[in-house]
Amino acid sequence: MSSTKSILLILFLFIITATSTFGQWLLVPMDGTQTNHLKAYGLTYWTLEVPREYEAKWLLNYRGGSFLLKDFPDVRARAQEMGVSFQPISPPEYGGIQVEIENNNMDEILLEKAPKIAVYAPSADTPYRDPWDDAVKIAMDYAGIPYDVIWDKELGIGVLEIGKYDWLHLHHEDFTGQHGKFYRAFKGQVWYQQRVRLFEKAATEAGFSRVPEHKGYIAQFLQDYVTNGGFLFAMCSAPETLDIALATKNGAVDIVAPELDSTPIDPNYRSKLTFERTFAFENFNLYTDPNRYEFSNIDNPQPGPNPLLGIEDFMLFEFAAKHDPIPTMLTQNHVSRVRGFLGQTTSFNRDTLRDTVTILGDIEGSRYAKYIHGKLGRGTFTFFGGHDPEDYRHLVGEGKVPTNLDLHKDSPGYRLILNNILFPAAKKRPQKT
Repeated sequence: MSSTKSILLILFLFIITATSTFGQWLLVPMDGTQTNHLKAYGLTYWTLEVPREYEAKWLLNYRGGSFLLKDFPDVRARAQEMGVSFQPISPPEYGGIQVEIENNNMDEILLEKAPKIAVYAPSADTPYRDPWDDAVKIAMDYAGIPYDVIWDKELGIGVLEIGKYDWLHLHHEDFTGQHGKFYRAFKGQVWYQQRVRLFEKAATEAGFSRVPEHKGYIAQFLQDYVTNGGFLFAMCSAPETLDIALATKNGAVDIVAPELDSTPIDPNYRSKLTFERTFAFENFNLYTDPNRYEFSNIDNPQPGPNPLLGIEDFMLFEFAAKHDPIPTMLTQNHVSRVRGFLGQTTSFNRDTLRDTVTILGDIEGSRYAKYIHGKLGRGTFTFFGGHDPEDYRHLVGEGKVPTNLDLHKDSPGYRLILNNILFPAAKKRPQKT
């Protein structure tokens, strides 16, 4: 055999071997066999990013909501670097998975692109820092998912546009202008005073005389973002205060005590609330006392004192994967019962929920929902009660070390956060006529 033919034969065999080794699929299981559930989301997001833009699939209800990634050397290397479990899948094995999916309450969803993500928070150059952590930022930092931080000034110049950002997160926010209802406990604290000055300065620079009106304007801006096709995810006090602000006609109805904004509360505010303007809640009662650390009866006022009692644990609902893909994506997990955790807004009173809201998870034997979802215009919103899934009480000012997710690689609560981050990547199904 000539040397040329030998070289060609070797090259041919190499191509055959490489093709059989790579170029098929890698299954990233999300059941109990996964070594790092949280970073598996980061791995999947990484494959969708430019310049890779590899094809990926989400196997809903299959082994805990597993991912199917293209089998390339850099994907394997990245998975190993991140400590994410995977297994090569041959075409016949993939065919078997597809048959199982077809015959059960499962579905296969194509993931098209890495969503562009923004977090609503004071900018990095702002000297003030909140004395608490943001679980969503912790999750994204841990999983290696990039995001931008935007706040009131950026929103005022039109930064939040569909196409620039697909997904926006709100956390421990107060859109009512009551400075988080921290007045009684923390009015003498330096951080609280700095926070008040920061919000008052932002309102003045935006042309508003009162913080409630400025925050109400921001609330309307956020609602318009969703209506125009954006995805909104909010936790802790943000869902509750966002809807309160919208119900007060963006702060025009004064519900804020004079201790906080130097103007009296409107004595007729109850009759002036417009619940048809809100995302998820209606017919709620407000608590206007500045010394009361609650905004309204939307929240659960008597949370369990001890996580070991399981009083705040919640159950995820199971949805029809082939007919309700979005609720199914948002509830993917390796467990159905999730350990509860508290927040300024811990859970949502069912009596205040609109009929159009989908409950994704609730606290059994109670009238409180923990995890809800809804549509508004061309976009969607998802609200999640509580502050940090792996810090049960998370008291303000207690000086805890930020949650270390290396100790919670399989956190079901953090998985729900990451479901929300990834689901905007899903290919949109054509609407049935």
